[in-house]
Amino acid sequence: MKQFKKVAVAVVLFVAATSFVQAQSKIAHINVTELLSQMPEMKAAQAELKKLEETYRADIQSSLDELKNKLTQYNNEASAMSQEENQKRALELQGFERNIGEAQQAAQQELAKKQGDLFEPISVKAKDAIEKVAAAQGYDYVVDASPGAGVIVAKGKDLLPDVKKELGF
Repeated sequence: MKQFKKVAVAVVLFVAATSFVQAQSKIAHINVTELLSQMPEMKAAQAELKKLEETYRADIQSSLDELKNKLTQYNNEASAMSQEENQKRALELQGFERNIGEAQQAAQQELAKKQGDLFEPISVKAKDAIEKVAAAQGYDYVVDASPGAGVIVAKGKDLLPDVKKELGF
């Protein structure tokens, strides 16, 4: 009877250990930031954003140059003008400055919107590829191993090469 108990306990422990091993989830990691930066679509989107930013910057710079020229002109002519005319000109300059500030804010908002519009489909494409590769290789979880993402040690399977292959680059 004692032998039977020992065998039964051994069998129960063996079954429990086997179940525990089978219940463990497979985990992989990928540096999403690196993946996105290497995607050709991302490079094209960044180039488009840079071009748009340069356009806005040039427009705002020309407005600033115009403001500077008016300010210089008004300062040179101030002694020859009446106080009422100088106040009118000062209000005009303040309005011009305000318009430039509003244009800068509008440009920043437009750039942020455009960035979201350009980057969202790229992020979705990358996520779909990560999910497809993870499912094909039997991984239950994929952790973002980008710097600052909270992963301390990433010794498991790195899916970056496989996802890049899935995306065709």
